Amino acid sequence: MRFKQFLIAGALALTSLMTMSAQSIDNPITRATMAVYDEVIAENPGDYETLLRRGNEYYNHYMYRQALDDVNQAMRYIPAADKDARYRALLLRANVYSLSNRYAETVTDLNEALGIEPKNYIATYLRANAYYNLGNYTDAQNDYTSLLRLNPRSQEAMFGLAKIAVKQNNLGVANDFADRAVNLTPAISDVYMSRAEVRQLAGDNQGAVDDYIMAISTDSENTARALQELFKLSDTNYSSVINGLTGAIRSAPRQGMFYYIRAMIAQSHCNYSAAIEDYDKIINERLYVYEGLNASLAECYLALGKYETALMNIDYAIEANPERASYYILKSRILRATGNYQEALKNAETALEKSPDDNAGLQALALAQESLGQYQEASVTLSEAILNDSSDPYLLMLRGWILTDYRYQPEVAKTCYERVVDLDFDFDQVRSLKGFALLFLGKDDEAEQWMNTILSSVDDTDGIVNYYATCFFAQKGMKDIAFRHMQQALERGYANYYNWVNNNDARINVAPLRDDPRFRQLLDKYVILFK
Repeated sequence: MRFKQFLIAGALALTSLMTMSAQSIDNPITRATMAVYDEVIAENPGDYETLLRRGNEYYNHYMYRQALDDVNQAMRYIPAADKDARYRALLLRANVYSLSNRYAETVTDLNEALGIEPKNYIATYLRANAYYNLGNYTDAQNDYTSLLRLNPRSQEAMFGLAKIAVKQNNLGVANDFADRAVNLTPAISDVYMSRAEVRQLAGDNQGAVDDYIMAISTDSENTARALQELFKLSDTNYSSVINGLTGAIRSAPRQGMFYYIRAMIAQSHCNYSAAIEDYDKIINERLYVYEGLNASLAECYLALGKYETALMNIDYAIEANPERASYYILKSRILRATGNYQEALKNAETALEKSPDDNAGLQALALAQESLGQYQEASVTLSEAILNDSSDPYLLMLRGWILTDYRYQPEVAKTCYERVVDLDFDFDQVRSLKGFALLFLGKDDEAEQWMNTILSSVDDTDGIVNYYATCFFAQKGMKDIAFRHMQQALERGYANYYNWVNNNDARINVAPLRDDPRFRQLLDKYVILFK
């Protein structure tokens, strides 16, 4: 699980909010229904009604390829006289096309469907959205306007017209439509999510933040989505998100959820001191009782290099909930940072007893094994983790490091690095680690191009990208450039003291700089970050 996803999951646990998921197709009732459909279609492949029912079932379970296969087969058998069946088939296929971003085909099917039922609200709405996504704003505007004629209280139409007004640079009109829609049902979170989308499109990030916070405050339906959007916005508009949450706290100073969200976002941007302040506030004033708060504090103190305090907090969390594997994984990481490798190993093993396929647990176990000199065991453990998730570049980099530096198997390590290069990540995504893999494959020019592309294209608001650049150029032996990026990372607030001083893993670290006087001078200059 990625770090921000872990934090979002923590927020959902804290607020006791659960999002609804689709009923599994593997549940007994659905299996029995599908078995009946399969049997009927096997006996009569031209039974278009059963094909449409099965296609709808696939669609409802997000199995869009199977739904498309069924609707295409059904349309071959629907007689010309059965307009109703053809309309239903066209609408189902248009939905599948829309969700697959095949908007031109969506429009084609909806044109035919609307030829059968010219005033159908759903088909008109789907076509309006398809036109909008194709950049055909004139036809989209016409369809949204038609929706308003069909239903003068149509919020979908109002938000659609608001987005088109933004595209036409009519921001006042956009705000009017969005506000009208919200005022119709201000007690439902959906409207705040939709207005946030309009506001972001118009460049009003602060307004979007306020709406996401309103969505969280209104009901539980969109909490997970709103949190994800706040995290995404914080990557480019950190101050807007923090300001919005601070405003919410000012209005509701006893609402622990807002402190927790603000703390999580600060933590995800390496602002550990601010995160600790909010976590402490929740605990000390008993705004919420949840052992995960102590685990979050432990994570922050680990990053700040305050290992004893980190251990104290993770022990509180384990005592309160001894069955949670993630707490033992974190304790293993802290113990390894203190040099207590045997206990780190034991805690990783405990985590895996509780959650045998947990890749974070396997990674913690492998790192403890590495620290104890158990290099073959570490390599095997990482192989198991990679089998579980072959798309995690860091696991591959860890195994490549073990194979290169300790197992003396450079050719096997090479396959790990090649797999990192081949992973389906955007070239300018720093956590893809492609540049490091290219560097260790001896492709220095490609590696440096990767790093420079990221540095020139990413707004590094919290110093994380410059930290990776420091690691990269340190490993490349270009110390002067590495120190320049180290200063920039610290200037931007990258406060992970553990990574600066202790992290020696995977050759994605600053170890080559630590014996240079400039390293300690820079850390001393920015010591306030680690308080």
